Amino acid sequence: MTTAILEASGLTKTFGATRALDGVRLRVAAGESVAIMGASGSGKTTLLHVLAGITAPDSGRVIFTPPTGVVDVTALGERDRSRLRREQFGFVFQSGLLIPELTAIENVALALMLNGTSRGEAEHQASGWLTALGLAGLEQRRIGQLSGGQAQRVAIARAQVTGASVIFADEPTGALDSHTSTEVMDALLGSTVGQGHTLIVVTHNDEVAARCSRIIDMRDGLVVGERVPA
Repeated sequence: MTTAILEASGLTKTFGATRALDGVRLRVAAGESVAIMGASGSGKTTLLHVLAGITAPDSGRVIFTPPTGVVDVTALGERDRSRLRREQFGFVFQSGLLIPELTAIENVALALMLNGTSRGEAEHQASGWLTALGLAGLEQRRIGQLSGGQAQRVAIARAQVTGASVIFADEPTGALDSHTSTEVMDALLGSTVGQGHTLIVVTHNDEVAARCSRIIDMRDGLVVGERVPA
């Protein structure tokens, strides 16, 4: 059996009267691409946030197993979870969450600089990722000067530049047209699972989910099934 890089068991999370997660179990293999699907309110984004250490569950465990050893994400304090997110995880969101005042290369380099890399080296590595993702020549443009697809590729570069072993993507193509969505998924898959890393995607889009190696279906805070795309 392929080694699990993330394994969740018994995850619960309640927001007020809403039970967002109701005892979720999930195993994600290293190098796998997993799509999490479900209606609004099914718990899929909450699950992604708990797996990534953004949100602490009320109960249950998330075990992360990188080559350096086993980490109980749910046992970490906020400071250590923040460090884990900076060093081991990468994130791509629907809106990109890029800093509009910065250029493309500065947005990507910032992820490295927060980990102590010098500005010169950070921008050198950032430039390499932007070039690999088809953005050569656009490094000095601010985010508002880029198309939606180009901005998402900047976000992908930022997520990958630190060498993250797991990339979490929440509706990464939700604001894009179908053609641009395909291009962004090509870039996302090629730069993650194409390099031996792991990708976890929350999406409403059947075409996006079909590009992944496995689909997890959620309803009312529960995993209700899983399938392999045809």
